[in-house]
Amino acid sequence: MEADVTEPLWTSADAAAATAGEVRGHWQANGVSIDSRSVEPGDLFVALAGPNFDGHQFVAAALQAGAAAAVVSERPTDVPDDAPLLLVGDTMVALQALGGAARSRTPARIAAITGSVGKTGTKEALRAALKKDGVTHASAGNLNNQWGAPLSLARMPRDCAYGVFELGMNHAGEIAPLSRLVRPHVAIITAIAPAHLAFFDSVAQIADAKAEIFVGLEPGGTAIINRDSEHFERLRSAAERAGAGRVLSFGSHAEADARLLKLSAHATCSCMTAEIDGVTVTYKIGTPGRHWANNSLAVLAAVQALGADLGKAVLALASLTAPAGRGRRHRVRAPFGNFDLIDEAYNASPAAMRAAFEVLGGSKTHGRGRRIAVLGDMLELGDTAETLHRELAADLQREDIDLVLGCGPHTAALMAALPKRLRGAHAGDADALLPLVLANVRGGDVVLVKGSLGMQMAPIVAALLTLGGDAAAANG
Repeated sequence: MEADVTEPLWTSADAAAATAGEVRGHWQANGVSIDSRSVEPGDLFVALAGPNFDGHQFVAAALQAGAAAAVVSERPTDVPDDAPLLLVGDTMVALQALGGAARSRTPARIAAITGSVGKTGTKEALRAALKKDGVTHASAGNLNNQWGAPLSLARMPRDCAYGVFELGMNHAGEIAPLSRLVRPHVAIITAIAPAHLAFFDSVAQIADAKAEIFVGLEPGGTAIINRDSEHFERLRSAAERAGAGRVLSFGSHAEADARLLKLSAHATCSCMTAEIDGVTVTYKIGTPGRHWANNSLAVLAAVQALGADLGKAVLALASLTAPAGRGRRHRVRAPFGNFDLIDEAYNASPAAMRAAFEVLGGSKTHGRGRRIAVLGDMLELGDTAETLHRELAADLQREDIDLVLGCGPHTAALMAALPKRLRGAHAGDADALLPLVLANVRGGDVVLVKGSLGMQMAPIVAALLTLGGDAAAANG
């Protein structure tokens, strides 16, 4: 269920008390924004000073777009004298203070999620599972960093029953302060895998950085950890050192507290039987792939730990859909024939690539259709990049993929490792690859598009959607 706005999210007095700021005018806000381009009427606009732009330059635009007020460290010269403002010493500190105040005033039960892969999908699945039981607030998109986490907290309605927050990092020491701000009752680590290796010497160091999520656990809080991970004991020890009241595990392992008993994989969904902390449940999850099935175990373990209704949560998972860029599936009705598109364009790591290949390999083609992988480089892998890309060749062959189209220097190493029958085309970047993709796709195909965010694969997805006249999806 969605929250009805019965009282303002922030009054000028509440925001001033939270930030120790000075109020100009009297106002109330029903949202919080840090981007003047997406300000909604009634938002409180926080003028952050970033590396490329200073939000103070856009205060006038935010107010003209309907912002209720702006949080500033100095009064902009291009706004009226009576403009509604909250003057603070530092706008980033003020945003964190708003987030902390929102967390302190809520009676909601809070979950936090991190991991090398699967954070956003698991967050969305947990949001859907909890919404059936009570008013639920969750991070929008992937707002999981030093700006996104406090912003997500500051947006949390007063009457929430549950809050779900995604926490991310690419350097050690980034998650701990976010966890202390969010103060979760339940902390989930989905998986540990090679990602951001340019900033870490080993995957074990990545595990340690992800384990920082436990330091903010509320007293007696629950840690939920992947039992199938080779780093399970390391993570469990970290949770215990942080004072977790209970450690729950999930996976296929015989000792997992949330244990997968049976999985029937289908092209567009998964049906499974699991034991969740002693309760046997049979359910369907509306997204295909073993990775989604496995993370649903963590979701249901969290539902139990938060005291929510397990039966309602199980029913909610049946209608789950993957977020855009993270496995969302489209049926494209093109002039030359219909084809299926799997949008995985948001990001990529070796583990995420393999999971996507498994979904593509299990997808049904039609007529003379083929399973086509359109791939961009996996970034931030450091000196291991070429090796990790080459190793994916075996996975593509094992999943019976028919054709690979790629872009980027590291993907060139993968293409070279493939047998000639799989090598479709390679280009330097996504812009150059786009016409090659459009020239290769035909009716009956299933097309996967995946690469790191910096590779700009999303325009390829948009162009393929446009073949079916789906401008809304292409732009969304």
